[in-house]
Amino acid sequence: MNPAEAADAILFVSFGGPDKPEDILPFLEIVTRGRGIPRERLAGVAAHYEHIGGGSPINAITRRQAEALRGVLAKAGDRRPVYLGQRNWHPFLEETLARMRDDGVRRATGFITAPYRSEASLERYVSAVEAAREKIGAGAPLVEFVGPWFDHPSFIDAIAARVREKGFPAGADWVFTAHSIPCGMAKESAYVSELRETASLAAAKLGLENWRLAFTSRSGDPRSAWLEPDISKAIAASAARGARDIVLIPIGFVADHVEVLYDLDVEAKAAADAAGVRLHRCATVGEHPSFIAMIADLVRPGAPAGGELSVNSGSTRFRDGRTEAKVGQGSPVCYCFPGEANPPCRQAAAGGPRHNCVSGKP
Repeated sequence: MNPAEAADAILFVSFGGPDKPEDILPFLEIVTRGRGIPRERLAGVAAHYEHIGGGSPINAITRRQAEALRGVLAKAGDRRPVYLGQRNWHPFLEETLARMRDDGVRRATGFITAPYRSEASLERYVSAVEAAREKIGAGAPLVEFVGPWFDHPSFIDAIAARVREKGFPAGADWVFTAHSIPCGMAKESAYVSELRETASLAAAKLGLENWRLAFTSRSGDPRSAWLEPDISKAIAASAARGARDIVLIPIGFVADHVEVLYDLDVEAKAAADAAGVRLHRCATVGEHPSFIAMIADLVRPGAPAGGELSVNSGSTRFRDGRTEAKVGQGSPVCYCFPGEANPPCRQAAAGGPRHNCVSGKP
């Protein structure tokens, strides 16, 4: 039986965030649990939240997204309840799944608010849902997730609409942005391929020619190799080519939260000021009607099930029928040195000094 046909509820899964100043450190401790990150480093990240007002708007935005989805489904005659569960803050997934069990929900269609799949996004959400189900035990609802939606036409429409909401200077450089991840992790997923496809489709819809993809919000060991170019490098490169205006299009997130409000509006803005260029930013898709319509399409009864693609990020399927698998750790493809004619990964593949894309060291 098709999972969407059998589902009697929708589980809307999000990351979560701190609502107020006293929530910040407890939230960060949950996010980083088991990773051995010193408390002083958490304090540094906490300062980012304090800079943007002492919390994050992500919870409020996520609630509005879920409420908008309820409205669209109700207008279509779909009265199934929409439950909100979060990985790192209230309402936690375990709390929500327990409530669903008590309400008699046996099977749900899961929608995860992460457009691009990697171990750090899709697979951690899926694992978190399964861990919550195991804690609940008997009677925990079965959750089956929708498939990839990075190239869904309504997602692309929502991105384009956010760009068109504001007037931008002619001749600006256009930069699509997303969260960086370790290069080794990227090689084991379809993350980069999916991001490039979204950017390409949105650029085509908007008629953009002078655009590129850049990454933000890297963390961890500074010696390790993460996806490049970093947004600060992309800004410097645009300035060196003579650009006077740069427009950022944050496609990696579906809500304006700390990685947008601080990493772009504060840190990237400082890099632009130092380079002598004007920086402009589009909003994330948020509750845009086209984005909500996309979610409704994915969870509607009879919608195609995600299958293995809904829980494993090692390959992807494009809407035009193409499929693409991860490149793998042994591939000469080097995401952490883009544009270099003879990057360390390629040298290693040719028998030269071996480069570890996870550590960034020979």
